Amino acid sequence: MGGGGGSGQGGVRGIVLDSSVILDSDTLRPGAEYLLAKLRHSTIPTGLSYAVDLSEAKTSLLEKLACEYSLESFVYNPSCMDDTVNAVFLAWENKGAVILNVVSNCNEGLVSKSLISGWMNVVVNVDGTSKNPSGILIEKLEELPLTICELNRKSSEDLVTVGYIMKPSRVEDFAKRGAFPLKPTKNGLIFLPLTFDLPMLHQLKKVDIVIHKATDEISSIERSNSSSNIIYTARMLELQRYIGELPDCCVIDPFDNIFPVVDRLKIQEILLGLSDLQTESQHKIRGAYYLKVDNFEDAQLEQRLHKAKLSLPSIVKPQVACVNLAKELSQ
Repeated sequence: MGGGGGSGQGGVRGIVLDSSVILDSDTLRPGAEYLLAKLRHSTIPTGLSYAVDLSEAKTSLLEKLACEYSLESFVYNPSCMDDTVNAVFLAWENKGAVILNVVSNCNEGLVSKSLISGWMNVVVNVDGTSKNPSGILIEKLEELPLTICELNRKSSEDLVTVGYIMKPSRVEDFAKRGAFPLKPTKNGLIFLPLTFDLPMLHQLKKVDIVIHKATDEISSIERSNSSSNIIYTARMLELQRYIGELPDCCVIDPFDNIFPVVDRLKIQEILLGLSDLQTESQHKIRGAYYLKVDNFEDAQLEQRLHKAKLSLPSIVKPQVACVNLAKELSQ
C-alpha cells in the first residue's frame, strides 16, 4: 500500500510493511529477515499488509512470518484502500505521531495522495527505477531502522542515540530482555542497530554513543613475553577507523581496554587491586580467590589449591574468556 504526506512530529507510532518489500516471488527479499528481527523487539507496533487476491503460497508465508515475528496482519482490497488505512489508524491510535508505510516503488501508488497527515511512505527502490517517490526513498531494507531513528530524533531535541553492533544471537538475547528498542525510552534513549551492510561512517554520524562486542570480531591474538596484541577482523578495524574520525562519539568500551576482558587471568590481577580501595564502611571488597592451573596432573595441585584458599567444588574455566580464541592463547 502507498500513502500521502505526513511529518515526523511526535515520532513513529507504527510500521506497516507491504508484502512487496518482504517477498520477491515466493521467497524473502535480501535484508527481510534482518529487518523483521530488529522490528520484533522494537516496541513499535508493526504489521504486514497484503492484497486479498495474493497467492495462497505467499499468503501462507506472510502468515508464518506474522506469527514468528509477532506482527499484525492487514489484508486490503486495492479498490477500497481507505478501509484498510482507517483500520491501521484505529489499531495504533496515538495522536501526534506518524505511521510509516513501507512499500516497494511498484506499489507506492495504491493509496490516494489526498490522505490526511499522519501517514508517510517509505519507498524501497526494489528494482532501482524509482526517481520521484511519494515519500522517503531507501535502497535497502537494512536502511529502515536508520530512517526510523532519524524521524524519532526530529520529534525531540533531547534524545540520545545509542548505536550497537554485535553478533545476531547476542542482540537477540539482549532484545528479548527489553534492550535495544527502536522506540525512544522514557529516559530519552534511541537504540540504533549498526550494520556492515551499509556505509559505516554515515551510520556513526547519526549516533552519540557506540556499544560494541569487539570480542565477536577478534581474528587472532599475538603474544610475546612482554605484551599481547589483539588482531580484529577487517570490518571491526573499519569501525575503529571511522570512530577515530568522530572525536565526539563516545565508545563503550574503548578498544584499548578489551584485552583484560578476554584474558581471565588479567581480570583477576586487576580485581586484586580492589582490596586496596579505601571505603567508608568496614566491609572489605575483594576479587574471587583463583589459581592458574597449567597441568591437572600436577602432584602439588592439592597443596596449591589449599594455599590459594580454594576447595572443591570449584569453577574451572579456560584462561581465555572468548571461547573461539582459547586455542590461540594456549599456543
